[in-house]
Amino acid sequence: MKMDIISFNVNGVRAISKKNFFEDMSRLNPDVICLQETKATVEQTKETVSTALSEYQVYGNEADRKGYSGTAILTKVNPLNVTYDIGVEEHDTEGRVICMEFEAFHLVNVYTPNSGNDLRRLDYRQRWDTAFLAYLKRLEESKPVVVCGDLNVAHTDIDLARPKQNYNKSAGFMQEEINGINAYTANGFVDTFRILHPEELKYSWWSYRGGARDRNVGWRIDYFLVSESILECITESNILNDVMGSDHCPTQLKIG
Repeated sequence: MKMDIISFNVNGVRAISKKNFFEDMSRLNPDVICLQETKATVEQTKETVSTALSEYQVYGNEADRKGYSGTAILTKVNPLNVTYDIGVEEHDTEGRVICMEFEAFHLVNVYTPNSGNDLRRLDYRQRWDTAFLAYLKRLEESKPVVVCGDLNVAHTDIDLARPKQNYNKSAGFMQEEINGINAYTANGFVDTFRILHPEELKYSWWSYRGGARDRNVGWRIDYFLVSESILECITESNILNDVMGSDHCPTQLKIG
């Protein structure tokens, strides 16, 4: 099954729609677009994207809290099934997960909770990682899984510009968070960008402060993870630094 998938934390779908988002997505022309941090209700997301990207079906998940979190999947390929959340009450109020089942695999779009500048959600983040991994392994019992989205963690030193300054001091590079992604990879989920680009220094998020993007002082916190059984079908895994409009840039996976 050939498929071109874009994943993008848009930091507000209504905000990015006023920039070059529609032109960028039309130029890239993927089969599926996974959005994180839509900061909108499902209806607002559909109203925002449906006219400009009319060839896509739009599915969304929203947080109970208005203007916060939220995910969406836009697809040209008819899904077999679409489900929302992970089935754990503690984790299912912020609209963070959509799973779309296709013939060959499950596609999971996730916006992982941030531990916060003061690390106040670090304990919660650890519970999330454990529950989300269990959810992925349940899905994998029926067919391979492709996971994409903002995982809010840099995995190793190569995945951020200033590892020494941030290790065990900053959200996104705490050992507890690294342990979470270690658990994903130890349980058979492969980081596609790193397997195809083992030494490449490339980032997907930059702080808005201090001209970080212009100076490329960034972090790689957006991923495509896949079940080992589907790895041989992956032809490309890219980070699209030239696409603007958010504090993140899109990532891309090509299958088949």
